[in-house]
Amino acid sequence: MQNIDVLCIGATSYDFVFRVKHHPGSDEKTTADAIIRCGGGPAANAAVTVARMGLRSAFAGYLGADIFGQLHLEELKAVGVDTGLVVRGRYPTPLSSVLVSPSGERSLVNYRDADSVLPAESIDFSTIHPEVILFDGHEPEISLPLMNDAHAKGIKTVLDAGSLNKGTSRLFDRVSHLVCSERFACELTGASSPDKAMESFVSHSQCVVITLGKNGLIWKNSGGKGRIPAFPVDVVDSTGAGDVFHGAFAGCLATGKEWIETLTYASAAAALCCTKLVARTGIPEGAEIEQFLEEGAPG
Repeated sequence: MQNIDVLCIGATSYDFVFRVKHHPGSDEKTTADAIIRCGGGPAANAAVTVARMGLRSAFAGYLGADIFGQLHLEELKAVGVDTGLVVRGRYPTPLSSVLVSPSGERSLVNYRDADSVLPAESIDFSTIHPEVILFDGHEPEISLPLMNDAHAKGIKTVLDAGSLNKGTSRLFDRVSHLVCSERFACELTGASSPDKAMESFVSHSQCVVITLGKNGLIWKNSGGKGRIPAFPVDVVDSTGAGDVFHGAFAGCLATGKEWIETLTYASAAAALCCTKLVARTGIPEGAEIEQFLEEGAPG
């Protein structure tokens, strides 16, 4: 059985990122002054983040048997992500088109064939033993049984709940660590603010982190509660910052970092990702994160 620090389960995509002077309006045409194409997807980006921290990561999910799936698979292998649990199939690799403006704001269109969602028992997880399992909710049929198995074995679990969907709504109250966006928190609970949403989550989850973008994050667990501000950086592209936060968070859990150190490290990783165009190319190395923490401080 192979030992892994973090197993990431969920979505992949192949991204086409266009840098534009402004986001076009209705019936408006515009041109891009730069384009980058690379792999993406929440769980896949998280797996790359863990690998770049110098840890052992694996990714489980779907890639089509097409050129985009092959390119993405090669990217994952090149950075050291274990791809033995990747399923290739006849449905196309999910694709994303991202428009990024000079302010770092983005617009995104994603396409995934609904039939490419993996059915239960389509992956044999018995060959791998992770310290932490990260789910992004986009593969709900394989995630729920694995979640139950992880609880029985005492494996830490993390949910990247960026949006409210079938998977995140089924998994949010089952993970040991819920790390969600402000949008998810308020949509699920109906709360008017993340602080009020946190009050609702406490009865469901033992450890909750709500990320607030440029406003940092709030957290609550059995040891207390608190707020951590975001690191001040010049934002070039915020795409994938949440994916990087979740990957770094899971990596820190796997290595036993202290709680506040974990949140600070993950925040630094996400901030660094925002300073470069495109999520995948902006994912920092572990040494880069450590240097940033030594030189900088939260704003």
